[in-house]
Amino acid sequence: MGTPEPDSRACNIIETVRADTQSGAAQLATRALTLVRQWLAAGGVSTDALEQLLTDLAKARPSMVPLANAIDRVRPGLVGHQAVASAAEQALPMVDSVLEQIASANQRVAEIATTRIPERAKIFTHSRSSQVLALFRLLVQQGRNFSVICTQSSPGNEGFTLARELDELGVRVTVITDAQMGLFVPKADLVLCGCDTWLADGHFLNKAGSYPLALLARAEEKPLWVLADSFKDSTAPHDEVTLEEMAANQLGAPAGQHITVRNLYFEPVPVQLISGRISEQGVFSFPAEPGP
Repeated sequence: MGTPEPDSRACNIIETVRADTQSGAAQLATRALTLVRQWLAAGGVSTDALEQLLTDLAKARPSMVPLANAIDRVRPGLVGHQAVASAAEQALPMVDSVLEQIASANQRVAEIATTRIPERAKIFTHSRSSQVLALFRLLVQQGRNFSVICTQSSPGNEGFTLARELDELGVRVTVITDAQMGLFVPKADLVLCGCDTWLADGHFLNKAGSYPLALLARAEEKPLWVLADSFKDSTAPHDEVTLEEMAANQLGAPAGQHITVRNLYFEPVPVQLISGRISEQGVFSFPAEPGP
């Protein structure tokens, strides 16, 4: 007997989320919930099947806690085990509410972050954050004059995606390899990055390369602001989190009996290296903001 169609689609949702290495944490949570919404709206979903999917989704991307936090906010909409026909009726309003909360938080972070961007700013960024992109879009809407330096962000090359998006917005953007950070951070007025998880012990997780970027920004006395809404909050310390490791073949490294290839996508960064965090709740500075 074949697998029922709703179960097959649930498996496809999990695999889609696991395979998505381009979306930032907030964008991934939005994409996952949108897929869940489409699945529910198609009908024929039992409460048990929905609960199982939510459980599996919450564990699918351990380095990107907004997904698990978003699912935790959906779960109150599931009250008991009711009839098969009621699963969508129970869950859809909660899914829609959480999607709106994510979008609202993202927009509010961008609005607050504009206050930290000087006119004609040269902004350095690493990887591709949907919250950083929301800020760039808002700056364009406000008619602000700025330019961006973005890293390639290998091996996923998320920086290429960001560069195309900025080009479509009419923003001047310089794309560099990750290895050129030391040459170009000194040319920037400030540094911005996103955040996949804000940890409980004075660290945050972001794309590998964020730690050396923070060290460079501190050495060059450049402000470094991390855009991270409350969906990013985790109760875990940095030494207990799972750092996702992607396929080794992404690096294009040679094969050999004595060669080991590692492809860790995320790393913890201590917050004492940054100027502060910008969330939808405001600006939170850390010990002393470097630079002017």
